[in-house]
Amino acid sequence: MASSNSYKLRCSIPGHEMDVRGLASAVFPEGAFVSVSRDRTGRVWVPNSSPDQGFTEMHCMSGHSNFVSCVCIIAPSETYPRGLIATGGNDNNICVFTMDQPQPLFILKGHKNTGHEDCVRGLAVISNTEFFSCSNDTSIRRWLVTGECVQVYYSHTNYIYSVAVFPNNQDFISTGEDRTLRIWKQGECTQTIRLPAQSVWCCCILPNGDIAIGASDGIIRVFTEAEDRMASAEDLQAFEDELSKTTIDPKTGDLGDIKIEDLPGREHLNEPGNRDGQTRLIKDGQKVEAYQWSVSDGRWMKIGDVVGGSNEQTSKSVMYEGKEYDYVFTIDVNEGGPSMKLPYNVAEDPWLTAHNFLQKNDLSPMFLDQVANFIIQNTKGHEVGPAQPAGGDPFTGGARYIPGASDGPVVDPRTHGARHLCFVFNPLMLHSLVYTPLYSAGGGAYSSAALRQTATNIYFPKTDGVTFEQASVPQIIAKLKELNGGAPQEHKLSEEILESLDRLLVSVSEATSPKPPPTIQQVNLLWKASHWPEDIVFPVLDIMRLAVRHPLVNESLCGEAEGVQLCNHLLSLMRPEGRPANQMLALRTLCNCFSGRHGRALLMAQRETVLSRAADLATVCNKNIHIALATLVLNYAGCLHSQPDLEGKAQCLSVASRALETVQDKEAVFRLLVALGTTVASDQTAQDLARSLGVNSQISKYSSVSDPSKVAECCQLVLKELQ
Repeated sequence: MASSNSYKLRCSIPGHEMDVRGLASAVFPEGAFVSVSRDRTGRVWVPNSSPDQGFTEMHCMSGHSNFVSCVCIIAPSETYPRGLIATGGNDNNICVFTMDQPQPLFILKGHKNTGHEDCVRGLAVISNTEFFSCSNDTSIRRWLVTGECVQVYYSHTNYIYSVAVFPNNQDFISTGEDRTLRIWKQGECTQTIRLPAQSVWCCCILPNGDIAIGASDGIIRVFTEAEDRMASAEDLQAFEDELSKTTIDPKTGDLGDIKIEDLPGREHLNEPGNRDGQTRLIKDGQKVEAYQWSVSDGRWMKIGDVVGGSNEQTSKSVMYEGKEYDYVFTIDVNEGGPSMKLPYNVAEDPWLTAHNFLQKNDLSPMFLDQVANFIIQNTKGHEVGPAQPAGGDPFTGGARYIPGASDGPVVDPRTHGARHLCFVFNPLMLHSLVYTPLYSAGGGAYSSAALRQTATNIYFPKTDGVTFEQASVPQIIAKLKELNGGAPQEHKLSEEILESLDRLLVSVSEATSPKPPPTIQQVNLLWKASHWPEDIVFPVLDIMRLAVRHPLVNESLCGEAEGVQLCNHLLSLMRPEGRPANQMLALRTLCNCFSGRHGRALLMAQRETVLSRAADLATVCNKNIHIALATLVLNYAGCLHSQPDLEGKAQCLSVASRALETVQDKEAVFRLLVALGTTVASDQTAQDLARSLGVNSQISKYSSVSDPSKVAECCQLVLKELQ
């Protein structure tokens, strides 16, 4: 049959219960392929012989205890004439399957010096007897198909996301979170290419030997050894200039400890390097610059400015274990228990710092969000990426603006310094996306022991609305003006409208000084601006999210006449194919509507439509959307708790149960569990309904968390209600 000039849909294949994370073309049977998914399974699909041109599931494989992220197909051999299928998962394991049984032939477990100690992120076939794997544990491992790890490769300094093999079946490449592409020959890392992006997610080797990589800045870059395919001198210089403007975390960049007074000046660059990729630091006034030696060019190439060492905030640096840090926080695990120190430099990734701190001190990963958000709140931070006056914006690349973010560090009222954190989850402090640290030098603390000694159930029912309060007024207005400057002429807002929105935002934001109340004119202009094009509307939605908490705005936007229009507009922004920023902010706005009488009445009247649309967003892989979705369900559960509305409670149970099938973030899971508990508390009919939906078996996995945590404790209380 003659082929068309363009690709068109052949078929759609339902089968996995959650999102598909990896695909690989199978050698046998002919035309087959393998898929892996967050539902923890792998499936083999074979083409139908019937005219519908579809595929049929031939084989289903299971063996992972967490979601499966990557897959590769190992060609047939004498021992395995139908080949093998290797899968890597977030359980740190690699499972190797045959086509003859659903269980793994063997599991390569994450034991030290044998298997990976963190999530397996990528696999690549070497031959029909060997394959590579890479992991968050910063290692690449070479395996025999019989299960033996024959070699481990180290060079990366952060998570490794992808690995690919050259046609000679020996040399390979890898990319990761340390901003690098690394080229390995004869078992050694022979070249390191740094990229002007934080995460280098993926790589492949083209048939002509060129290397393609994809990064977090949305750009695919192709590298070549062939001179006739190399970029022009101007393009090469532009790439080098872009790289030189980035900022580098000393730890991530292999730079070692930095003492500016001990660093040499530019004359140090006159001496050649010893190997390709060697890094050298030089002092330029009060600045530290990083250079990398290029063997091919025979020169030092600037790869960025170093931030976070003693070159910045010299007078404020803190010594800890013989090293200087910008901050050293005190972490109290329990009241009266031993304190732990958390050192942090402003260029570090707060999430990675939090992860490493928890691992070092053998603390539950449940605390990850709280520690990372504590760091973010109490430091000004730097984005590791292209240097910009206010960091890179996640949506537009302009001045950094995060919807829901607040200004600067939180200051302790007694010491005027950054607060320290007590590791206690107070379930009653569900006020915003980022949990407020529950202990400061100027206040008291809840201890986990004290929480357990209070009322039998401190988690639910929760009947007061949970809202998203966090805001950075200057950044929201700055982003609004920036986007307005680049908007098409027909969508530009006048200076008067911008000033009116500014005054509205100030009047509804949290502050102690008295402010004039919002006006009807300001609210009308906000409503008009909320119909901006979807690619630039998010700062307006952030203003609306904050404004609907004010009683006057809540009444004006959520009243009988206007409320349905508001709901329909927000629901249109929440459609599954919409933009994640708009989906998140629309959900948060709906949550905040519950803070007023008119908003609650509106959302209860529109419950069926709102929750149905919100439930569709559970499949979107976005932590902030999941937390906002869970909060919306929780707010509905709180309003329905004392009402004999079985239909409404049934929908809450259904949406929460459906969301728990896909949501991974522990804060979102916790809020969904509180919503379930609030729905079934003291209501026998709702409990019977929950049991009929299989909620018991669905959530029981959260009760087996070994560390005492709010998730496990809340889950156990929900299960107790359903006994």
